[in-house]
Amino acid sequence: MENGSALQSKIPVLKRYILVMRNKNCYNLNRCGRVQRWQNRKNKEYKVKREARLGRAFFTVDGLTLAKALLGKIMVHETPYGRVRAIITETEAYMGVEDKGAHTYGGRRTERTEPMFHIGGTSYVYLIYGMYSCMNVVAAVDGVPQAVLLRMAEPADEGSREIMLRLRMEHQAGRRNFREQTAKKGVEKHLADGPGRLCIAMHISRADNDIDMVNSRDFYFTEGVEIRPDQIEAGKRIGIDYAEEAADFLWRFTVKRG
Repeated sequence: MENGSALQSKIPVLKRYILVMRNKNCYNLNRCGRVQRWQNRKNKEYKVKREARLGRAFFTVDGLTLAKALLGKIMVHETPYGRVRAIITETEAYMGVEDKGAHTYGGRRTERTEPMFHIGGTSYVYLIYGMYSCMNVVAAVDGVPQAVLLRMAEPADEGSREIMLRLRMEHQAGRRNFREQTAKKGVEKHLADGPGRLCIAMHISRADNDIDMVNSRDFYFTEGVEIRPDQIEAGKRIGIDYAEEAADFLWRFTVKRG
């Protein structure tokens, strides 16, 4: 125990520390992570749970259940610039054999779709337009080809935000007529809102396909922000107009703003 005078002398320092940390998008007043907080773009504050890794049982549920459960969870991935942590804010469920929007509709099993038939917690990364990666998490048990597409995420801390911005800007720099200031404004506004942007911002590629995210050291999920059922909005999945009646299923789940 410290005496009263010693404690008084530390109060100004403590106040300055709290003021500095409050100016960050994510701050932690407790090194073990129990009092960590996260703020989204509308400055709504959420409490972040102690960041325990998600185990197998979390993923071995049906795709619809997993799609909602993943909202608020933190995905962690190692990049060339360090570890990135992002909070999942939008998902889509793909329910396998009977879902005309799924790659595995009708039991289609190919080299591309093979990871969807693996145990829940496996990554399934595929390309669209031959150039953009899309990150999915497999649900259920072996042989039941359901998965959840990750559509949107937000940085869980300031260090992650900086790395994600750097990765997105590097990708933008390769484009014709690149203008840094204009590009940066757009990237900051749409950092990881969309499957392709999310993968670029987190350095996820086909090299990360078919990874067991329960046991991987570099690619996994942890607990994160608590999302209540009334904070989840359901909508139609995007980009599957070909899927007939399945195109109208409300299997896209988004964390409400405000």
